Formats: sequence, structure tokens, C-alpha cells
Amino acid sequence: MWLVDARNTKSETAGEGGSNSLIHTWHMEAMSLGQAIWIGACQILSAVFPGTSRSMSTIAAGQLAGMSRASALEFSFFLSIPTMVVATCYDLLKSLRGKGENAIGVSHIDAHGWIVLAIGFVVSFIVAYAAVAWFLAWVRKHGFAAFAIYRIIVGGAVLAWAMGYLGK
Repeated sequence: MWLVDARNTKSETAGEGGSNSLIHTWHMEAMSLGQAIWIGACQILSAVFPGTSRSMSTIAAGQLAGMSRASALEFSFFLSIPTMVVATCYDLLKSLRGKGENAIGVSHIDAHGWIVLAIGFVVSFIVAYAAVAWFLAWVRKHGFAAFAIYRIIVGGAVLAWAMGYLGK
């Protein structure tokens, strides 16, 4: 993550179409079919390796394929929407049928419960939209170095804990 982002930083600061630019896709709408297939393949591979972030693998793949940081990040968010919608609908269907761990069942929800559920949905959507907008703006300006450092520190702490736990 850090190496790929650092590789593209010079191109990002040079601006659109700068000389010696590694980036040739500055806007998500201009990405090629080949770039999309490459990013999808990397997303599939991220599922093979435990602990690999799906979104980070798609962002890094986009940057390796010549996309700007912003366009790769935006595509990664759009790529996650179908998965999240299907997972949410499946979970809701299980709940409404009364199956699963957190089944709510239609007969258990009164009118007030549906209103509370709708308000929760709307508030969650607004907060998620604001968080994504803030994150996109922050990453456009600062890059992924802070997230790479965070992952290294947390990964090291988890490994140290696991070694201590397994050594007993």
C-alpha cells in the first residue's frame, strides 16, 4: 500500500498529464475495461489471503494500473456497493423469515419499530456518506502513508500478541 502510493505521489503532485507521469487515468469514468478487469482480479485474490483488505487491494491495483489515487479510491467505493446491498438484503430476508442469529421476524415489529428502523437507515446513510466524502478528500490530499503505518503497527502488535499467546 505504502510503496504503491509513494510510487504514484510524484505523478499526483505533477498534476494531470505531467511529464513522466505514471498516471494516465485521472477520472474514474475514463478507466479502461482492462483496468477494471485487473482491479476485479486483485479483489478476488484479496479473498484468498486472510487479513487482506478488499478495498485496499482494489485501490492499490487501480494505482498500479495507472489510475490516480482519487479515481482508484472512488472506483473501490463503487465496487463495494453491490456486495453491501446484496449482503444487507440477504441478512434482512433471513431476519424477516425468522431464521438466523438475530432474527427479528415481521410479526415482532410494530409501526413504531418500522419508523425507528427507517430513521436508523436514513441516519446511517447520511453519516456513511459524510464519512466517505471526508475520507476521499483526506486521501486526495495526504495519501495512504498514515494508513500503512497504522496497519504495520497493529499488525506487529497482533503478531507479538499471537507469539506470546502461542508460546505459552
